This record gives sequence, C-alpha cells and structure tokens, in this order.
Amino acid sequence: MKSLRFKSVGAFGTGLLKGHFLTTQIERVGSEHYGRFREIGQPVMFVFWHGQLLPLVHYHRNEDIVVLVSEHDDGEYLSRVLLRNGFGVVRGSSTRGGARGIKGLVDAAKEGRDVAVTPDGPRGPSRVFKHGALAVAQAAGLPIIPIVVSSTSEWRLKSWDDFMVPKPFSRIRIQYLEARAIPRGASRADLSLIADELGDTLRAGTVG
Repeated sequence: MKSLRFKSVGAFGTGLLKGHFLTTQIERVGSEHYGRFREIGQPVMFVFWHGQLLPLVHYHRNEDIVVLVSEHDDGEYLSRVLLRNGFGVVRGSSTRGGARGIKGLVDAAKEGRDVAVTPDGPRGPSRVFKHGALAVAQAAGLPIIPIVVSSTSEWRLKSWDDFMVPKPFSRIRIQYLEARAIPRGASRADLSLIADELGDTLRAGTVG
C-alpha cells in the first residue's frame, strides 16, 4: 500500500511541477561556471540549500544529475519525483546511511555524472553547511558549484527549511557561483573551514 502511495505521489508531483512552472520566467546567471566543465567531460558537484530545491528540479530535469536523498519516507516521495524528471538518485544522508550515500555519489562521479547535494539536509539546521558533503568532492576530485535561487514572488512553507515555492508568473533567478576546488590532502579541519566559507557564500546570496 505504501509503495502505491509513493508511486502515485511521484506521478502527481511531476505533473503538478510541470504545470506550475509553465507561467514562470527564468533567468540563469553564471552558467558558464559549470558549463566549461561539461565541455571537457569533468563532472561537478552542485550544492544549494534544501529549501531552494523545487525550481532546480524543474529547470535541470533530464540532465542525469545524481542527487543525494535521505532514506526517510519523505525522501522516498522526493526520489519518485526526481526519477520521473530524469535525475539519478542515491539514498543516504549525514545522519542515516551516510557511508552508503557517499559511495553512491563517488561512483556516479566516476561514471562522469554530475552530482547534487543539499548540505543542510535532510533535516537541518537550515542553511548550515555540513562538511560531510565535501568528503565526496574530495574523494572524487569534483569542483563544487554553489547555486543560489531566488524569485520575485514566492510562498514559504512552514517547514524546517523554509521551503520556497515560486508563485505563478514570478521571475526565478538561478545563480551559479564560481567553482571551488577541494584539495586532495585537505584535513577534517580544513574541510570544516571550507564548509563554513561555502555556507557564508550561500547565505550571502539567499533572499529571505
């Protein structure tokens, strides 16, 4: 019964997502920051706040990006929507199935696929960059591309991540920031410092 519910939500959510964004306009800024890596076949890691996920699912659909999704039931709903929109999915998080999630992302990167992580997920604290995501970039040699999403008009859900839903006819801005390399020899303390810096970068560009 639960499996049928997951499947139904995945189908309904995909249709709802497509219809919702028909009226919105999109502005992409800085796409060259990841485009130049795609030109040479170098996969990257996209990082962005969990609450800004929705527009990215729509505007990056069918690009075969592999996303880290939690093993909780709410993660299953998200997985179904992502798969229907042409993403790959790896299950795990920093709190549950962490090692499995990291291995899945590293394996995907070795296959030449871009990966995506919400460093404050799956349950927060909101807009706090957990450095576990950087272990994947370090292990696979992935440049990190921070993404900031904003819109001219939006709803905010009463959820831990202040989940953003752009309103119909709004203008959505997706900003891709300059790539950040993670040194192979970086220590745990180094990764923690880099995580703090990336968190500051994402918060500085976050509206609301």
